[in-house]
Amino acid sequence: MRRRGAGRLALAVLLGVNLVLPGRAEPAAAAGFVEAYPVTAAAMRAAGPPYADWVAVGRRFLRFDPRGDGRAVEVLGDLAEADRIAVLVPGVGSTLADFDRGLGGVAHRAPAVQAEQLYEVSRRADPTARVAVLAWLGYGPPDGVLTAAGGAGARRGAVAMAALLRELAERRPAATITLIGHSYGSLVVSLAAADAPPQVTDVVSLGGIGAGVQHADELPGGARFWAAEAPTDWIRRVPPVRLLGLGYGRRPGDPAFGARPLPVAGVAGHDGYLVPGSATLVAVAAVVRDGADAERAGNAR
Repeated sequence: MRRRGAGRLALAVLLGVNLVLPGRAEPAAAAGFVEAYPVTAAAMRAAGPPYADWVAVGRRFLRFDPRGDGRAVEVLGDLAEADRIAVLVPGVGSTLADFDRGLGGVAHRAPAVQAEQLYEVSRRADPTARVAVLAWLGYGPPDGVLTAAGGAGARRGAVAMAALLRELAERRPAATITLIGHSYGSLVVSLAAADAPPQVTDVVSLGGIGAGVQHADELPGGARFWAAEAPTDWIRRVPPVRLLGLGYGRRPGDPAFGARPLPVAGVAGHDGYLVPGSATLVAVAAVVRDGADAERAGNAR
């Protein structure tokens, strides 16, 4: 009996650090290209408020799944014609319930709001640019610090994102794709970029917890790697260690990591990178449109 109890305790510990997690069945109508819009719209209308309300005002989704913590992939802009595509990935604690309202009811923490800000700034900077921004809650982020200690959730997220990237590369082969990860999402996009199609030209870490490597030069593929880490971001207090599969090593925002720096003027705390008035928001929009513009912004910070 004691052995059985010890075994259960060990399993619980493994589950707690996100090393062993059960699989999650995928929905019948998963992400696709723009042909998915009518399918997801019908599913959202059937789900009722607030999702039916999102469809009623013309919002478009590649994916919608209300089961469990939920999944959603919203598209801003004309994805079918875009030649600049940004994919924004949130971090720990993000669920479908917070997709629109933000964690703790704080709007600027919401993936949908952040994506809208990025899209609007990109369009204002160049109204002729054919830009699309995807708010990508296509994975199940860890729900707290303990479950975020390992990278299993990020690896599953990277696998899920790979399917989207292949689809985008096939449908829009001349487009460039920028992957943007906030906090734990930076690990997801870094892992996804390792085996991404050449259309993925840039990877951006905002307050990133890690990238799976100790230096930007160790990342496979030819994408440029950018990072922003504000002085007031609590992520700076996370020890840059990795031991027995736990922790993430050096943060992308650490100058020793070797990422291309993005300006952080106007950024407050861990969730302020994509708020109006933030220099980071403007610079990320420049990365999406043209990496050279963002390079100049980073050097001038």
